[in-house]
Amino acid sequence: MDTQEALLIRPAMTNTCIAVIIPCYKVKKMVLGVIRRIGPEVALIYAVDDACPDESGRFIMENCTDPRVKVVFNIQNMGVGGAVIAGYKAALADGATILVKIDGDGQMPPELLSDFVEPIMHHEADYTKGNRFYSYYNVRTMPKVRLFGNAVLSFMTKMSSGYWGVFDPTNGYTAIHKTALSRIDLSTLSKRYFFETDMLVKLGAERAVILDIPMEAVYGEEESGLKVSKIIPEFMRKHLFELCRRIIYSYFVRDFSFASVALFFGVVLTAFGTIFGATAWAESIRTGHIATTGTVILSALPVIIGFQLLMSFLAFDIANQPRVPLSTLIRSRKQPE
Repeated sequence: MDTQEALLIRPAMTNTCIAVIIPCYKVKKMVLGVIRRIGPEVALIYAVDDACPDESGRFIMENCTDPRVKVVFNIQNMGVGGAVIAGYKAALADGATILVKIDGDGQMPPELLSDFVEPIMHHEADYTKGNRFYSYYNVRTMPKVRLFGNAVLSFMTKMSSGYWGVFDPTNGYTAIHKTALSRIDLSTLSKRYFFETDMLVKLGAERAVILDIPMEAVYGEEESGLKVSKIIPEFMRKHLFELCRRIIYSYFVRDFSFASVALFFGVVLTAFGTIFGATAWAESIRTGHIATTGTVILSALPVIIGFQLLMSFLAFDIANQPRVPLSTLIRSRKQPE
């Protein structure tokens, strides 16, 4: 058996609609309380023991009497992304239609689950996620380091995913329709801290509809393992790569429009004006001769026009948000004419 494959302990099969995935790693003290708070609208609950040293999976099997609970064991620690992916695979195999991910530490109230599920059930979105920044009063209570880090990561995610209206990208309280999830190659998703962001990037490539759900920030006594100073450089590198890939694919491979032309000439003109102007300025310093009016115009005009074209492209990109959920598109195509 591949060491990355999950060993799954399955109770009897059940027809499902909503499934909850709970990554379990060092949450032994809180996870049973989280499970007890999950309402009857949920058909199946997948507790994923991500090679937890506390044997949380075994603990759940021995102490949880909820018949909806299935325990999934990852042979090796795969990180939060790897744990969620294992839960997704198990839930899809059992026929779940909406898959919700919450943490086992009690910081994501299960009572909010219906807020995440209803927009998907009503075909208003393919994917919903929590947003702890929705309320000004909630933001005031957040640690300043987390606030700054999330703001930076949110801006980078907007550019790389194309979801300019989405904030709080690292929020792990999510729900997704099986139609959207089935269009993602789960093996290509990042397994650790970049997982939630990578989901947004992959869903953006499929033009899935994403909706932010307001929620309050809840912090436990444990120290977060996510260090802003360490992850921002790594995230910047990944975001830059994803941004370039998204722009090339969306505007020059999958489609070609005025925005594509504006981007191309905006980059060319801005680069030409900047390089020409810098060269002329350096030559002026070297020779001591003041640059002519024509030289200044030839430097400034391409930069001005190029900047305006780039702003036009940005405006188009911001407005180019997916509006129709994938589940609705696919359902309409299946209907007989």
